[in-house]
Amino acid sequence: MVQTAPRVLEPMDLPMPEIDDDSGLIRIEACGICGSDYEQFEGVLRTPMPVVPGHEPLGIVAKIGDRAARRWGVDVGDRIAVETMLSCRHCRPCLGGSYHLCDARRIYSYIPLSDAPGLWGSYSQYMYLDPNCVVHKVDATLDPSVAVMFNPLGAGFRWAVEMPGTGPGDTVVILGPGQRGLASVLACREAGAANIIVTGLAADAGKLAIAREFGANTTIDVDNEDARTRIRELTDGRGADVVLDVSSYATEPVAQSLDYVRMGGTVVLAGVKGFREVPGFISDKVVMKEVTIKGAIGVTSSGYANAIRLIESGTVPIERMHTHDFALPDAELAIKTLAREIPGEESIHSCLIPEH
Repeated sequence: MVQTAPRVLEPMDLPMPEIDDDSGLIRIEACGICGSDYEQFEGVLRTPMPVVPGHEPLGIVAKIGDRAARRWGVDVGDRIAVETMLSCRHCRPCLGGSYHLCDARRIYSYIPLSDAPGLWGSYSQYMYLDPNCVVHKVDATLDPSVAVMFNPLGAGFRWAVEMPGTGPGDTVVILGPGQRGLASVLACREAGAANIIVTGLAADAGKLAIAREFGANTTIDVDNEDARTRIRELTDGRGADVVLDVSSYATEPVAQSLDYVRMGGTVVLAGVKGFREVPGFISDKVVMKEVTIKGAIGVTSSGYANAIRLIESGTVPIERMHTHDFALPDAELAIKTLAREIPGEESIHSCLIPEH
């Protein structure tokens, strides 16, 4: 499925690429759908077109070069998860350990057809494995719809645990109960957080119920409760050690996060807002509280590895947040369902199954 214009996806046959000693080809079993898929579909991300979307690939190695097989430690027939970011490995950020911030960063799903071999996204039966991509071996016995959740759960580990340094005894407030908010609950519980609070809208009642199943101590319906008052009550007036915003488009949570966080606490902003300004953001609150604010883009290898480990352990009911499987030609329907554009349908985690 190729995006040729905003809100336009078209089926196309593309040639299967040749590979060399350093590259490979994956047969896609499942591709996760998240909020940034909707933003790409809408044209908000200003990605080049035509392009094959899809940045959450899970599948089977179909072809692989000898050097690539040795480097990645996988071979034909192995199931792998593919990281989103492609880095150069040589610039200052890469050498400093921040390969996801590479000066020459490319991202699966956002590389156009004009960049050979064109198969740079997982809304497809096959995807090209670039020599610089990073892959993770995954248990082949898992249901693909469950295994593909390595991506949102990886985000939960990186954004909610690694970046703010969440540990035993901490209080974490998660703004937004979508798939990444729910994944963050699982990650924070695994890290030993003592008090996990999740906020959402009245329309999110089902998602908030799953948050409680996943280990959230408290959920707050912001349409019917004063979140600031409730969080103060739940933290004895101190505020949260960590506030994570994973809400999409809504700008209010960014400003409100400064009221929820404790003195010296950390706010992580991971929900994109369509490049809109944030009304009511009072920078003096950052100063007076000495708040640390971090932006989060993407997931790195440690987050993915922790996610895959937890999924393979079978100790968490992550399948509870998977709601829909879609066939590849139904990619547009999958995106619209996630965005609540389909009346009567509520999606949390959805994926495309090319052979569905």
